[in-house]
Amino acid sequence: MESGWLVQNENYTIFDLMNNTLQRYLPPAAVVPCFDLIRKYEVHLKVVDQRVTRHGDYRRLPGGQHLITVNAGVNKYRFLITLIHEIAHLVAFEKYGRQIKPHGSEWKRTFQLLMVPFIRPEVFPAKLLPLLARHFRNPKASSGTDADLSIALMAYDEPNDKSFIFELPVGSVFSIYNGKIFKKGNRRVKRYECVEMATGKVYLFQPNAEVELLKAE
Repeated sequence: MESGWLVQNENYTIFDLMNNTLQRYLPPAAVVPCFDLIRKYEVHLKVVDQRVTRHGDYRRLPGGQHLITVNAGVNKYRFLITLIHEIAHLVAFEKYGRQIKPHGSEWKRTFQLLMVPFIRPEVFPAKLLPLLARHFRNPKASSGTDADLSIALMAYDEPNDKSFIFELPVGSVFSIYNGKIFKKGNRRVKRYECVEMATGKVYLFQPNAEVELLKAE
């Protein structure tokens, strides 16, 4: 039986979806419970090329189908969090109505409830568990705004030549994904003031922003 679920632009059977795709992108202990959620809520799952501005998204298609996309380039733990994040949007909208705020209290409660079964040592490394427990007391719109959790998750990414903002000395020059060049300034509360070299405008960067160092001060 064809599922009709989209995975990397191809149709897969239900068996293939669970065994070929979810096993590739999820921690082993999370495969079956995630598949159960996908089947229960009739999710059309699409794994897509890396997007800089988001890890995933949820959309209700004109025909009523639920489409969730997740980036292929993230590690298995980030993929799991992102998938459950987006399923929580679907569930919250279906339960509370489309008028709720996308990341309001209804979504937060739903996200918390859906994530609880996964926050255990069989799924996540022990070093991530306390950070996850703290994060899910009040989940944010993006786990990227939780610098401690984001940095801990990035330790499981494939190695690259990028640096974190917080690692650079003040005065360092760096570039971001779109080629714009900045000079790092001082920290303001939780974020760093950085000056765009071409315009002189000041922008605030999260400490866990990944950048390419061009010149160290």
